Amino acid sequence: MPRKKAVRRKKAAPGSTGLAPAGTKAAPTAEVEKLIVAVEADGGAVLATYVEPFGGKPILFVALPLDRVEPTPYQRDLSETHVKRLMNVIEKIGSFLDPIIAIRQDGSYWTPNGNHRLQALKKLGARSVMALLIPEAALAFKILALNTEKAHNLREKSLEVIRMARALGKTTAERESAFLFEFEEAPFLTLGLCYEQRPRFSGGAYQSVLRRIDDFFDLPVAKALAEREKRAAKLLEVDGAVAQIADKLKERGLTSPYLKAFVVARVNPIRFSKATSFDFDETVAKMLSNAQRFNIDKVKQEDLARTGGPAAAEE
Repeated sequence: MPRKKAVRRKKAAPGSTGLAPAGTKAAPTAEVEKLIVAVEADGGAVLATYVEPFGGKPILFVALPLDRVEPTPYQRDLSETHVKRLMNVIEKIGSFLDPIIAIRQDGSYWTPNGNHRLQALKKLGARSVMALLIPEAALAFKILALNTEKAHNLREKSLEVIRMARALGKTTAERESAFLFEFEEAPFLTLGLCYEQRPRFSGGAYQSVLRRIDDFFDLPVAKALAEREKRAAKLLEVDGAVAQIADKLKERGLTSPYLKAFVVARVNPIRFSKATSFDFDETVAKMLSNAQRFNIDKVKQEDLARTGGPAAAEE
């Protein structure tokens, strides 16, 4: 599938976008009034309502009972190290100054971007958490764009995306290609499936080739997931062959933190191609064939020394 050319963004004139400060004080809509009542009934407190100045959407600034707030269920796994770091910062400052974003979901609250802050507060014994409450439930799937508390590595991002895709596949008939903003890149979906089956999978070694061959499916999310499973299985087969080559190179005393990336680059049939469109199945099949015919006797330590790329440690 040909890739779309990037469209250059037009520069906005200063002061030409969104609302002036006074415009953010608009009266609550009926939808917001209903949400205010629900928050109060849930034991929360609505401290302010306003209209977000860039896009003009209503937002509530609220204090929520901590025990009623949870992360969206398809987020990355928690980092205890980061939670401890946040706990230390909150205690040192003596204040919690970074509200989470939240949506109301079936009488409780989900945060798509504040799980580490949430868990830090819980471990500190806090009773409530400050939040920007958004009426738009679809915000729960904007995790990657919203997350500001801890940068994702490739494994975390890929697992988060595939979890979102599974949740969407159960609730929407929309096509996978309609969720470009939520998923960011098609390879994250394929890599996520690989990481689920092989937690030590070196996704960074394959990311550059996947960006050239792996695009979004124009199929409903549920059906696209079935196709993704097939793609992941083929990629894992290649990875198995690559791992065997890497092991044999190690037995010969050849070492490098970029060993798997080196092998993947060598078996990549489109590495030097200037074409812009490639077939996924055809390219991966050629990678497997090249890996199966790989001659380790031709590899020298100086070849590895010239290699640069993502090491396995980045995963």
